[in-house]
Amino acid sequence: MSALTVDDVSRHFGRRRAVSHVSFQVREGEILGLLGPNGAGKSTMLAMLATLLRPSSGRIDYGALAVGGATAQDPPYAGDAALRARIGVLGHDLFLYPELTAAENLAFFAGLYDITNRQAAARAALERAGLADRGGDYVSTFSRGMRQRVALERALIHQPALVLLDEPFTGLDDASAGALVQRLRSLKSDGAIVVVATHDLDLAEGLLDHAVFLRDGRMAESVARPQGLRSTYRAVMAQAPR
Repeated sequence: MSALTVDDVSRHFGRRRAVSHVSFQVREGEILGLLGPNGAGKSTMLAMLATLLRPSSGRIDYGALAVGGATAQDPPYAGDAALRARIGVLGHDLFLYPELTAAENLAFFAGLYDITNRQAAARAALERAGLADRGGDYVSTFSRGMRQRVALERALIHQPALVLLDEPFTGLDDASAGALVQRLRSLKSDGAIVVVATHDLDLAEGLLDHAVFLRDGRMAESVARPQGLRSTYRAVMAQAPR
């Protein structure tokens, strides 16, 4: 998956246009931010990138494999399962089982991806999360920030080529947020494509290779190597709609 290309993609729910004519490209080893107010279409865009929603029109290319260019009612493509095996998603729902320990959760998801040594994969994931000493504790006893860290490693346990994150800094204290920024930079160094939707412009500052600003489902602006992200955001959002 050398690049992710979104070409004139729209998604409508009846008369409501959640995303309308959005285009951008991000290459391996790059981080792209989807920025905009609530209701701008960020989560819908991520859902389409994750193949959980079909575009109403337009095309999404994952390297040589395309998903899109068809109506939302069409059946899944034959290559969807193989594609999804290369995607990691962290959304608002963390998809952790509170009645299982952190290690059991991670081993379970490792098994879903046919990872041979599930326990070793879980231990390595807990190390990366900074929770090696809490692997035997039930997730129900964890703080929101700790659950968020486990959920991120759940999304990354199969070493995906494309990582999609929806508000990943939610519930994290300063130390955990800083650790997440470093984790995202390590994914970038490993050649992953990372797309993150976030409201936290201060943490995103200096992290993004590209910033796509969405407003009312449309792309208000696209900026490469954005600097002064907060001031840029204010300026873009103050512009008259195109």
